[in-house]
Amino acid sequence: MSPINTAKLLGVLLATLLLTSCGYVPTVAVQKADGAGKRIDTRKVANAVPKVEPITRAGNKSPYQVFGKTYFVLPTSKDYKEVGIASWYGTKFHGRKTSNGEIYNMYAMTAAHKSLPIPSYVRVTNLENKRSIIVRVNDRGPFHGPRLIDLSYVAALKLGYADKGTAKVLIEAVDPSGSQDRLPPTPVVKLPTVAETPNAESSVVINQGPFLQVGAFDNAAAAQILQKKVRQYTALPILVQQQDSLFKVWVGPIADSIELALIKRTLQQAANVSGFTVQP
Repeated sequence: MSPINTAKLLGVLLATLLLTSCGYVPTVAVQKADGAGKRIDTRKVANAVPKVEPITRAGNKSPYQVFGKTYFVLPTSKDYKEVGIASWYGTKFHGRKTSNGEIYNMYAMTAAHKSLPIPSYVRVTNLENKRSIIVRVNDRGPFHGPRLIDLSYVAALKLGYADKGTAKVLIEAVDPSGSQDRLPPTPVVKLPTVAETPNAESSVVINQGPFLQVGAFDNAAAAQILQKKVRQYTALPILVQQQDSLFKVWVGPIADSIELALIKRTLQQAANVSGFTVQP
């Protein structure tokens, strides 16, 4: 260290000591850290309900820049599908305005995305535990590293990664047209089930909508192989029902017509498994 730099350092130390002796303590501005909210029963938190909404002027400027990097907003969310890292944001932003001027609520099923038009609806699937949710995109972000989407705190809770911080997810756009259609519930019927192991799937009561049939076999072993394969792509119950001398593989029940169509498409694209709707 040069004599000049040494002198400067001694001067700074002396000034600090004098200020401290006079009762003045220098302060450093510390940015408020983000944090988790209260733990709640996420079973009572419903998915966002997709509906047709106009693209807002606010939040959709394209291109736009953040931290010196340029981003472009997609003209439409149609056919958007991507695998990447999801994070979440909580108390630091709770009550603040989102990019389209709405108030961020960490207990609502919303999300931030860099390029999807606002508002958009997406299905987010945690690829580690196969849980899926639907959220409404009303904010921009995340602008940290390779992350693709920032979910609200409660959405991260529902996907099971709030404590972990991030998760690898599949993001799929949801077409809101026709999202209000609902198929009528079916009568409560209990059918004989062949389950690979004793679990919740072996006692599902069929009462909340149609099923997606993805296979039918003349032996239980073949049906159970498909059951295991399909389980990699959905958290819904997967049943093996014995009917008409066949062992049929059913996914569901699925009361939401949009959800049924999404699962059908996912299985076709990701697992080359075709299916059709059955009404017991």
